[in-house]
Amino acid sequence: MISIMPCLDMKNGRVVKGIHFADLKDAGDPVESAALYQQEGADELAMLDIAATLENRKTRLEWVRNVSSVIDIPLTVGGGISSIEDIEMLLAAGADKVSMNSAAVRRPKLVSEAAREFGTDRITVAVDARRNGDMPSGFELVVSGGTQPVGKDAVEWARQCEAMGAGVILPTSMDGDGTRAGYDIAFTRAVSGAVNVPVVASGGAGKLEDFYEAVAEGGASVLLAASVFHFRLLSIRQVKQYLRERGIEVRL
Repeated sequence: MISIMPCLDMKNGRVVKGIHFADLKDAGDPVESAALYQQEGADELAMLDIAATLENRKTRLEWVRNVSSVIDIPLTVGGGISSIEDIEMLLAAGADKVSMNSAAVRRPKLVSEAAREFGTDRITVAVDARRNGDMPSGFELVVSGGTQPVGKDAVEWARQCEAMGAGVILPTSMDGDGTRAGYDIAFTRAVSGAVNVPVVASGGAGKLEDFYEAVAEGGASVLLAASVFHFRLLSIRQVKQYLRERGIEVRL
């Protein structure tokens, strides 16, 4: 069963969307957007505080409270998570799952500690990557909002995260983010082929076929998208109808 997951990238209390995490445009109010997406049939929602790590601060808890108060679907929150206490506070504020990235790379034990404390199903690890032919998989792990290469193979890192207890892997190709040129199918497939937990396709969805390819060719079980939904290029209902017509099982 495939899930559709709109993503609210947050900055200064507003939903924003850019290309390659830059050139940010305002994309609306997070509470209004969250309520609309649930009404349209979203199965899950992601909310990422995109500046938290770069600004060396925690995710704003009030944003989580406000958004979680208007939805019943699972909410995954990421950005600036670096400790068990951070996760506790986000879950108390209304998040159902947390997504960690830079902090997990810096201190991998955080993944296993969090999985042990809260359960694997609540722990998502976001794996951001750029193409690099020197890496065994062809993809290098990057952190800090895609600004900093780590010198580590991104697919091998995804495999390690699963072994440490991550219940979901969220790979994003920095080469594709916000471009609407399609998901990076090669990267999605490389990760989904390396792990047994659900993989979220992320970064670059622009047309209906992109969603189908992420499942049929990329092996994703959750389809995350932002700008196509925020700017009303596609609706969640349209995406679900299209996938059903192509023989992909989606929630009603």
